[in-house]
Amino acid sequence: MRSLYGAIVNYKFNYMKKSKGLGDSIEKITKATGIKKVVDIVSKATNKDCGCYERKKKLNKMFPYKK
Repeated sequence: MRSLYGAIVNYKFNYMKKSKGLGDSIEKITKATGIKKVVDIVSKATNKDCGCYERKKKLNKMFPYKK
């Protein structure tokens, strides 16, 4: 039962939080489709940062969602 609770908490943390802008929405899509996992593997193998965090911040600033 404990692992089910952990899965629910993980789901709520990653997918239910409100997006602040386009960058957050793209992050949710890439996590849900598995693209983020592939990017992380390639990034680790090549020893290069993917730049996802910086890109997300920039997109959120350029295309914020109205409150």
